[in-house]
Amino acid sequence: MNAIDLLRKQHQEAKELLSTLEDAEVEDKEELFEKLADALAVHAAIEEQHFYPATKDDRTEELLQEAVEEHLSVKRLIADLLDMPPSDAQFDAKVKVLKEQVEHHIEEEEGELFPKVKKAHGAQELEDLGALMEATAEELLQSEPRSQVPLETGAAAPID
Repeated sequence: MNAIDLLRKQHQEAKELLSTLEDAEVEDKEELFEKLADALAVHAAIEEQHFYPATKDDRTEELLQEAVEEHLSVKRLIADLLDMPPSDAQFDAKVKVLKEQVEHHIEEEEGELFPKVKKAHGAQELEDLGALMEATAEELLQSEPRSQVPLETGAAAPID
């Protein structure tokens, strides 16, 4: 799967998990949130480790700088949510803010970044990058990727 298709698929899964989590009963929220947190942790990791560095150029650098700042904000919300029970009065409010931030991030990537990347990179390059990203994602899912998120809330990831 090419890199952009892989990221779009992950975006769709995140949106679906966020909607399901928002509408879930309290007793189901912890398991749903852990699934979402793992999915977002993997997504951010493969973007930061592979996609962003491979697609950084004069046309994308500003978008990528903003993207890693958005990742940082999302990671901070995830770290907060990992430390609170779903019964906490702030849990739903934080999930709503998380959903808004993730949806904004998706809009910018799909509307601005992906078209620029598609123009600048060949089909084979995007296929190779997608294969690398899929392999990393599978490796990360062998553990609990969400457990790394609180360790990544100090500063935005570098994009080189």
